[in-house]
Amino acid sequence: MTDPATDTEPAPRRTNRRRLVLAAAALVTAVAAGAGALALSAHGEAKAERPGSAAPSTALTTVVRGDLADSRTLTGTLGFAGTRTVKGTGKGVVTQLPKPGATATRGKPLYRVDDRPVMVFFGDTPVFRALVKLGVSGRDVTVLADNLLALGYDIGPPGRTTANGTRFTPSLAAALKRWQRDTGQQQTGTLDPGRVIVLPGEARVGDVKAQLGDPATGDMLTVTSAAKTVGVKVDAADAAPIRVGDEVSIALPSAKTIPGKVTAVGHTVQGGGDEQDEEVTGPPSLRVTVTPTHGADVKGLDSASVRVTFTAETRKNVLSVPVGALLALREGGYALQRHDGTLLAVKTGLFAKGMVEVSGKDVREGLRVVTTS
Repeated sequence: MTDPATDTEPAPRRTNRRRLVLAAAALVTAVAAGAGALALSAHGEAKAERPGSAAPSTALTTVVRGDLADSRTLTGTLGFAGTRTVKGTGKGVVTQLPKPGATATRGKPLYRVDDRPVMVFFGDTPVFRALVKLGVSGRDVTVLADNLLALGYDIGPPGRTTANGTRFTPSLAAALKRWQRDTGQQQTGTLDPGRVIVLPGEARVGDVKAQLGDPATGDMLTVTSAAKTVGVKVDAADAAPIRVGDEVSIALPSAKTIPGKVTAVGHTVQGGGDEQDEEVTGPPSLRVTVTPTHGADVKGLDSASVRVTFTAETRKNVLSVPVGALLALREGGYALQRHDGTLLAVKTGLFAKGMVEVSGKDVREGLRVVTTS
């Protein structure tokens, strides 16, 4: 019901006044809607680069300064690697064999044939002939010379030739005779193939295959690396940053962490074949060998599953924020948002463990910025 006291204006004036009020209200609503749409658009653009459809909650974080390291942890197997079979090459009967776990050392006997010691040399060429005649040359003579020299014997002038290796000189034969005397062998100054086993380096006896009384021409035993190592399968695409000499950390089953180093990176890619190939499964990978820095740290373990942490890259004394603090800009690049809503353009560096290296004008240690929580 209309109040007579207030309904005294003429009808045309009341109608015009109502139109002005409605127009003003519509204008305010339109401005507010436009501002809200603009804010939502900017927010949506900032978040559009981020995964997920739900808008994440935000919090404040601090720009920190320190070291940033990109690392990855992979499973490996601790044990004795590089198993190879040692074959006898001489005549006679096996009269003594080592026990599993014994060490094959340069210049020391490994087993005995006809109660005479078969000695260990290190090298890459077996003694494939009797070294009797002076003046002959070859890589087997080089192995003899290198080992006598490493054992502390004066071999005289090296007598090397560019094509055939080392010559078997009178001074080398004399050094051989002195070594034979010192190790309880027959002092002949000559070398028979059956009297020496050539290995790549110090080794550990694995399985003993021969038995006492067997001919000295069959499989004698197996050897492995002398030191325990960790074999790690690394995806070929991720192996490029790993280098021989890199320091790593090894987590043992006891939860103790020990230091180690990368000692070998394989060059043969394994896996990655056709799915129909039953012998080739999994993605392409390379074998990386890691050796504990201190052998005593794994003395009580012959074989175990361990975790190896590789550090691919380290940045010292840099500024960083959580990755969630980065805002992707429409024009490209990233920014940080201050608590008052203003943006700081930044350059990004190393990403590691949920943090990212940042730099730019006005970016400083202690700065408070917005991040997703």
